[in-house]
Amino acid sequence: MRIGVPKEIKPQENRIGLTPNSVKILTSNGHEVLVENNGGFEAGFYNNQYIKAGAKIVDKAVDIFNDADIIVKVKEPLSNEVKMIRENQIVFTYLHLAAAKELTEGLVKSKSICIAYETVTDNNGRLPLLAPMSAVAGRMSIQAGAHSLEKNQKGRGLLLGGAPGVEPATVVILGGGVVGENAALIATGMKAKVYIVDKSIQRLKQLKEIFGDTIISQQSDKTDLKKLISESDLLIGGVLIPGAEAPKLITKDMLKLMKRGAVIVDVAIDQGGCVETSKPTTHANPTYTVNDVVHYCVANMPGGVPRTSTLALNKATLPYLVKLADKGYKKTLEEDKNFLAGLNIYKGQVTHKAVADVFRYKYISPSEALTN
Repeated sequence: MRIGVPKEIKPQENRIGLTPNSVKILTSNGHEVLVENNGGFEAGFYNNQYIKAGAKIVDKAVDIFNDADIIVKVKEPLSNEVKMIRENQIVFTYLHLAAAKELTEGLVKSKSICIAYETVTDNNGRLPLLAPMSAVAGRMSIQAGAHSLEKNQKGRGLLLGGAPGVEPATVVILGGGVVGENAALIATGMKAKVYIVDKSIQRLKQLKEIFGDTIISQQSDKTDLKKLISESDLLIGGVLIPGAEAPKLITKDMLKLMKRGAVIVDVAIDQGGCVETSKPTTHANPTYTVNDVVHYCVANMPGGVPRTSTLALNKATLPYLVKLADKGYKKTLEEDKNFLAGLNIYKGQVTHKAVADVFRYKYISPSEALTN
């Protein structure tokens, strides 16, 4: 197959879909790989490395979209890219469609085959292609939050870990999944006072086994969330419903309970955010203030550390891409129900229920779609 890797065009997005090492594995399997000129430059992957791995360097994205059977990206296609996607072309990337009506409409019209990293599952119901970026974003959320708490960033003027004789800041993490666990890893390492709120008793027990007394675990059904956020200095939004829009757990009115200069880092912003006042920001302008509360809502947080992120993402995605290229999409998806869960749009049909429901499309199951 011919695999195309365009340069990412989302603002301050410097990751790339494939590393040179991944390209080498694909070309060794007999596939052709087209990489856009300097597509990996900002992540520290250079044209000569891709050429040595067997890739062909292409000057223009339009030529990649015209020629490739599979488009491999990191972030969702922007409008200019959607226009270039062809009928029956396979698009393999993060999509986050439940928070993107215009993108969904564009991909439906394209009649392409869209497989979303974030809804591919494993046998335990986990999300193996989302996990590496969730881990990066979770760790970055504490770095970003700690920086945003500084006075010159309009924060409270607190050091996250306190100082000798001075209490540390209070961090409240909503969601105990991959984001929450990794946020807690950094926050506890920085000696903050850390609360983790989750609805699953079993998950909270797991987190307690990992972190011991360095965290305070709270079951969401039994937690006075208003009281907890009023005590927080840094609030991390790490709640996820796979493939669906994030629930709005923090309302605009609840913001009034928070301290002046407190910080919210809404990691769920890719899926619409779990705070009512959240709106997507960029690495260039990452924060804004509502009711004296600093909001950090960068929609591609891992893009700030593109080399680490690209390497971590490729470790997860490459085995799936190899299968897709070696066997073709139909056989691959029919043989692997977990990979099939990643099929969000198929030749003009919406094959992910949460996306169909939110935008009122007729839903067709992925397995049924493949037989049509």
